[in-house]
Amino acid sequence: MHDYDKSSKWLIQHHGGAILRLAGVSGIVRWKALQSEVVQPRALPDSLVEALLAGASDPRLFVLEMATYPEPRVVEQAVRDAALVYLDRGELPEVIVVVLSPKGRYRVPRQAEILSGWGRTIWNLRWHVVELWTIPAEDLLAAPEIGAVPWALLGRIDGPPEPFFRRCRARIDREAAAAAEHDNLMAVSQILARLRYDDEGLFQILGGRQAMLELPFLDKFKEEWKREAAHDVLVRVIVKNLVTRFNSRAKDLEPELAAIADAERLEALQSLSVTCASLKEFRGQLRNPATDHS
Repeated sequence: MHDYDKSSKWLIQHHGGAILRLAGVSGIVRWKALQSEVVQPRALPDSLVEALLAGASDPRLFVLEMATYPEPRVVEQAVRDAALVYLDRGELPEVIVVVLSPKGRYRVPRQAEILSGWGRTIWNLRWHVVELWTIPAEDLLAAPEIGAVPWALLGRIDGPPEPFFRRCRARIDREAAAAAEHDNLMAVSQILARLRYDDEGLFQILGGRQAMLELPFLDKFKEEWKREAAHDVLVRVIVKNLVTRFNSRAKDLEPELAAIADAERLEALQSLSVTCASLKEFRGQLRNPATDHS
């Protein structure tokens, strides 16, 4: 997970109604974020939200799957989320995938068809996808919930961003009366904005990095961020070694390497990336670690 994901989770827990509105859900009478410990802690939805809508007698379940970028794995996550909640609650939830920023030409599909081994059983699933960069930022800033302001910074801004950033800051200053709520909104706004922009002047409008890292709600994530940063660096080193020694096709292995959570295995693969005789040998060890290539 990136710090963008951590910020998204905080927004879901505290301002989930604003995210539901991003997906066009209207008539929200009340909502609450549910504990997402459904079956397996490592395989859970980013957040499970229960919302009562106007005219309905019972609340509905919504899964909010936050994706930093559009990646193929998001489809697997959406399917998994729907299945986990259905198994636990006996109710198929409304699945909403929110993609924070574009990357390349890939777009997250809005449905998937899963076939059994014989093809006699077919499972069709659909979900709603929100691509933040396609939504006018002015519409997000105009939303009634203050929790929509951080998302507005990832919307489509027409014109220079600085005046819009200042308006976002002004709204947080005006409407987030509680000191903790104000500081947290400033922090997550800045974290999300860093996904799209690389101008420290803009971030200073939102308080600057030092203020962001001093916030208590981020403390428990700092060590995890350090581990994840080390993981990402190791993956890049492996890919660079392979590209340098062999060819650019080695870049295709990056998603597989990034999916490895075991630090010791990654370190072993780093060593292999400088000793293997061919890209084929490395690929074989990556996909079949039990094979002895010594």
